[in-house]
Amino acid sequence: MSRNLLPVLSLLLGALFLLAGNGLHGLLLPLRGTAEGFSPATLGLLGTSWASGFVLGCIFAPRVVRRVGHVRAFSAFCAMTAIIALLTGLFVDSIAWILLRAVTGFSVAAAFMIIESWLNERATNESRGQIFSLYMMINYTGIVLGQMAVAFGDIMAAGFFMITGILYCLALLPTAVSTAGSPMPLKDVKLDLKSLYRNSPISFVGILLVGIANGCFGTLAAVFGTRMDMTQTTVALMMSLTLFAGALAQWPAGRLSDRIDRRYVLVGLAVLASLAGLLLFAFSPDDIILLFSIIAVYGAASYTLYSIIVAHANDFASQEDFVRISGGLLLLYGVGTIIGPMIGGLAMDMFGPHALFAVTVFAHVMLSVYALVRIHVRSALAPETREAFQSLPSSRLATPESFNLAPKQGTADKP
Repeated sequence: MSRNLLPVLSLLLGALFLLAGNGLHGLLLPLRGTAEGFSPATLGLLGTSWASGFVLGCIFAPRVVRRVGHVRAFSAFCAMTAIIALLTGLFVDSIAWILLRAVTGFSVAAAFMIIESWLNERATNESRGQIFSLYMMINYTGIVLGQMAVAFGDIMAAGFFMITGILYCLALLPTAVSTAGSPMPLKDVKLDLKSLYRNSPISFVGILLVGIANGCFGTLAAVFGTRMDMTQTTVALMMSLTLFAGALAQWPAGRLSDRIDRRYVLVGLAVLASLAGLLLFAFSPDDIILLFSIIAVYGAASYTLYSIIVAHANDFASQEDFVRISGGLLLLYGVGTIIGPMIGGLAMDMFGPHALFAVTVFAHVMLSVYALVRIHVRSALAPETREAFQSLPSSRLATPESFNLAPKQGTADKP
């Protein structure tokens, strides 16, 4: 195993630092913004701005990489994220943060596209599964390490902004000193809405709704926790618990969806996420154990939907269209994450912190209803004709290049 992973260790180490920096910065801004008195609607725009930059980065970054090369482009984008992190510490202003957050989203998308394309190029049929699994572990570990860092300092000081900048700078060092050759140029990514809808209407609608729910929760859950008088440590634990619950639930939910119609699994998960959100919205539990238990159920259900939806879309796609369909769905998911924080922020401004979950309930209920309608419109595929479920990286940070790295897609293109 070590022989297969040695050629990509520098890339994986860079990804770990990048993810840790992103996890820290992504949680630090809403916590500090809430302490500074920024409204939930304003903080929601931070998520909208970041997601907008991320989607644009997935679309336009390949042109930059083709022009200057992988190493220089990766170094430039990591340096840009470090500069932005320091600037957000220097200028604690809502308008400045919203504008700067878009640049971070673009740069992070570009950096991850480069890492994932590089990993794909270095992977072989023998090592692809190991590399992809380790990359999955690094995705979750890096984000959680960054988020949990806020438990060990003062968010009102400049230290965390400096640490974020250091992490982003550390991300560029392993690849900058590596002697490995650059991979092939990145391919342009296009969002073909008509093709996506024709392939799978439920995946088209579902991925947009899941993006709204996850974008809303991912951006504003920290604001909710702060408004509920949680400590920094408790907020970090809540965010990390949600992520880990979603990661742990992927395997059993995926295996079940391989055996029965995936749409029934989508309905079940969406209903479960709706019920968890409804409990949080309607009853506002104060007991931290009960709150965390419901949050864990919510994370297990809501953060598994993305992978199931992509798997369902790929069931109806030809082998050569896997990457195109999956990448298009990812961009459509990004559109949802642009919309979600705006709606959630306004709802929290008008109805209080628990209104965050009213938005997620609406999105998940609409998904379950639409899935039930589609079950009666389109016949299910036989289980033996479907592709095996593949767990995917954290969708808020995955790029279309991650689908090239996934074992079943990568092996299809190699002898």
